[in-house]
Amino acid sequence: MTMTSSGSSVARRRNRRPKGPGDQIRVREMLSYLAAALPSHTGAAARLLAVQCALRMDSEAKVRLAAGVMRSLRLGRDPLPWSELEQSRWLRRTPTATGAADGVVTAQLLDGVLFTQSPARPDRRSAADWALRMASGGCMAAGNLSLRLTALCLAAHTDASAGRGCAELERIARECGLVPAELIAVLDRLATCLIGWHVVSSSGDLHWELLPEASVSADKRSMWHQGDTGERRENSHLTLAGIDLPLEGQSRRSEQAM
Repeated sequence: MTMTSSGSSVARRRNRRPKGPGDQIRVREMLSYLAAALPSHTGAAARLLAVQCALRMDSEAKVRLAAGVMRSLRLGRDPLPWSELEQSRWLRRTPTATGAADGVVTAQLLDGVLFTQSPARPDRRSAADWALRMASGGCMAAGNLSLRLTALCLAAHTDASAGRGCAELERIARECGLVPAELIAVLDRLATCLIGWHVVSSSGDLHWELLPEASVSADKRSMWHQGDTGERRENSHLTLAGIDLPLEGQSRRSEQAM
């Protein structure tokens, strides 16, 4: 059987193996970079959009997001996230080519640092697809993009083999465009996605365990509220770097588990 040149190129693409770090690490690095590149007040919708644009851009820093991607992000035709990134001078929208599918948005990225990305485009697109799946899970309210962005950040920082993660509370907050107190409130609302979480006051580290299934036994949840609780909770508040953070959500989950 003779294989044509086009057929052989397709075969090579199918047999190609990603180079370098996996999807999770690429997304984690991108979230960290965007936390520094975008203004601190950039909202969750714009940050989720920026992740997709940065990972899906071509060699000329142009990106074309199909309607399906926008629907998965729960953005639809909302122009506000695009406007927010334009005001930050991070990208500019460009006219869509005549005959393009309805709902397609094209843009030119203006951040020259993105050209230093080493992964090939198929690898970056694979990471973009992973980020889309992690931010589109069924455990968050469909319209709450802050919950979706936080869930993506936690997934990107989680040890996949153990389902647990640890990172500085302030780092996760920055990547989500939140202050620590706001992140605490969001984590409480992610109770259906997390087995448990706590903040170690001495180090400021946030520890969590993701829920592998839709539900988990009360016994496993209670494990997160046993032991040295004095390090996690003092009169239902945690004082971290001069910020008084309410931990009422942890107390409620602990009482429910008992």
